[in-house]
Amino acid sequence: MSRDRRRGGGTSTAGHADEPGHAATTQPAAVVETHVSVLFFLGDRVYKLRKPVHFEFLDFRRPEVREADCHLEVALNRRLAPDVYLGVAEVRMDGEPVDHMVVMRRMPDSRRLASLARRGDELSAWLRQVAGTLAAFHGRAARSADISAAATGPALLAAWEANFSETEPFLGTILDAGVDEEIRSLALRWVDGRGPLLDQRITSGRVCDGHGDLQAEDIFCLDDGVRILDCIEFSDALRYGDVTADAAFLAMDLERLGRPEAAARFLLDYQELAGDRFPDTLVQFYCASRAYVRAKVCCLRSQQATDDARTAASLFHEVALSHLRQARVALVLVGGLPGTGKSTLAAGLGEARDWRVLRSDEIRREVGGSTNEQRPGYGEGRYEPAATTAVYEELIRKAEQSLGLGESVVLDASWVDAAWRDLARAVAVATSSDLVELHCVTTPEEADRRIVRRLAGHADISEATPGVREALARSMDPWASATVVDTTGRTPTEVVAVAEAILDPRRSG
Repeated sequence: MSRDRRRGGGTSTAGHADEPGHAATTQPAAVVETHVSVLFFLGDRVYKLRKPVHFEFLDFRRPEVREADCHLEVALNRRLAPDVYLGVAEVRMDGEPVDHMVVMRRMPDSRRLASLARRGDELSAWLRQVAGTLAAFHGRAARSADISAAATGPALLAAWEANFSETEPFLGTILDAGVDEEIRSLALRWVDGRGPLLDQRITSGRVCDGHGDLQAEDIFCLDDGVRILDCIEFSDALRYGDVTADAAFLAMDLERLGRPEAAARFLLDYQELAGDRFPDTLVQFYCASRAYVRAKVCCLRSQQATDDARTAASLFHEVALSHLRQARVALVLVGGLPGTGKSTLAAGLGEARDWRVLRSDEIRREVGGSTNEQRPGYGEGRYEPAATTAVYEELIRKAEQSLGLGESVVLDASWVDAAWRDLARAVAVATSSDLVELHCVTTPEEADRRIVRRLAGHADISEATPGVREALARSMDPWASATVVDTTGRTPTEVVAVAEAILDPRRSG
């Protein structure tokens, strides 16, 4: 994929006029060349002439193809900026047409969203306008079986493989081969495990004929509203996709411009105005996808330009890796005997990471009904082996469902039986999720003090007694694969910090 930018290295593509609805005719003329087009900025007009180039993703060698693409660019971009894309003009020589160019109204450079972001301007109101415009655009955009197919697992894998093929010549020179290898592993693994999420997005109507290249450089914040320019026209497949891809592209670009808080706010605004709640891992995946494409485009530009394309390619490459690491879906087993602080840790970790927490005690209530006046002993009633097996099966079933939908999950249970841990590990493998196992421990005396205090205060649904703790201790299988978290003498905040320190290396490398 390749996109034209209305800028050229350090060359200004517009003057300093701040007229809200149009660019002043006093702006100096300019010429900007990309690897696909040459843009001429004259007065209040921009003329975009395609080059007769050939890449894997487009072939502009024939004039009739360039003409057709000009008309398509105008038609598609009029969906969002009808008053900017004026039409297609002929280029004549000795009275005969020799080529065609797109004619656009020239926008004031100072009103670009990217310019506002770089100046440190307050962006909240503008981004909410962009979010609303984008949500409305997505709402009325075309949908079909062919469009939906572009957001399936096989299609996403094919798109990544195509990008890897196009960047391969630049590995070891512009792009780091080791970084690329990790990007490939994480991207393909994410897709492999997210089938239920991708299916859900399609069935809920969240895949459409979108923009495909939503960058801050191509959004203009005018007094009479925002204008969004420069969608992809040369490839339907690159424009078709989940609406999250468009939102993520702009969020990634805002982060690149040093405005992460604005990116986060924009994503929240979009979800609110579109009535669409999507998991953060989906956003991170599409941010990575768009960053990788930007890296590829910079690599291609580096062959024709002397600007900073090589440096930009490397930076976007790293951005793609960072987002893919954040896109990883995790299954965290938090276990240990009663009174060791496992439920406190699980709840704190879930709140800190905004991850779903599933607790065996709550599921036991669902499976076995409400409590009786007399607490059952170990192995009795709701705690008999068959009932406990049912609890763990339901716990793991719910976890598998959430993981497939891109939601990281914390499972709070004793995990005394190695067979149950094996079931959880199998689910992590099946959903291409990271497995983290945390084993909470403390002294028996401290555990019993906590249990007695909890029971006396009726502060928790757990029915475990010191006697149950002792019985579980005798039956607990060795758990060598878990990381031990000693909660003795630590506050809940300190315990959660220990767990996050264990998780962080897994998220960053």
